[in-house]
Amino acid sequence: MGLPARKLETVPAAKAAGPAAIVPLKRATPSLAERIKPILNALWVNLLPPAVTVAIILAVWQIAFDRPGATLPAPTVVWDQAFDLISEPFYVAGSQDMGLGWRVLTSLQRVAIGFGAATIVGILVGAIIGQSVWAMRGLDPVFQILRTVPPLAWLPISLAAFRDANPSAIFVIFITAIWPILINTAVGIRNIPQDYRNVAQVLRLNHLEFFAKIMLPAAAPYIFTGLRIGIGLAWLAIVAAEMLTGGVGIGFFIWDAWNSSRIPDIIVALVYIGIVGFALDRIVAFVATRVTRGTASN
Repeated sequence: MGLPARKLETVPAAKAAGPAAIVPLKRATPSLAERIKPILNALWVNLLPPAVTVAIILAVWQIAFDRPGATLPAPTVVWDQAFDLISEPFYVAGSQDMGLGWRVLTSLQRVAIGFGAATIVGILVGAIIGQSVWAMRGLDPVFQILRTVPPLAWLPISLAAFRDANPSAIFVIFITAIWPILINTAVGIRNIPQDYRNVAQVLRLNHLEFFAKIMLPAAAPYIFTGLRIGIGLAWLAIVAAEMLTGGVGIGFFIWDAWNSSRIPDIIVALVYIGIVGFALDRIVAFVATRVTRGTASN
């Protein structure tokens, strides 16, 4: 006798639990003191050491030359006699009587033209030399000889060719700045990994695409190293060239101040030159860091 079939009761499935509610966490707002503290620490670390160094140099300078018959003026004398050059860098009182700010801008304009031309020509010719073995064998020895010629040695040649002071000074900047750009570009192109070249062949890139997508990015750290050296040399060359060519510019101002025995004016101009040269180097380094995403060294 079989057992009666047991009726199975269906048990309703458990109601699925809904998604847990997300409780937003309240972000802790740093206090004003906590936000200012990193800034103060950065200022303390980066500004205090050079400020102390400058103070020590000024103190030693003041002690050494603050006496009758000193050959160089003390810092307090420079401040008193050249205060107008410091406080009013952009005054204009005539074609040759203007502040150091305008003279620096005039020199920077020449540097921008000469250095820009050197950058374009240097990268293009450097890419050809780095890419072609025969071009490297033919041109590299010539460039190695030309780059050892001092910048001012080119000035008589440029004056004879251009018959004008302004393009001659720009040519001196160009011929001075082009060598580190050209040579570093060629070295960077030669050091492109073979894997990159194989990828370019697989993708069947043409010469222009290979130049833009493979060569320039791979050689960028080398190129920017050359640019940083080149901008420093260009700034040095323009000051020296303007001393000889005359006209408006920071270099001629120094030469004119020397002929007028205005030593405090020369010292102030040297400070301007140093600050501008440092700023140019920092600008190129900043662009290099952005373009190469940090692979170019600072």
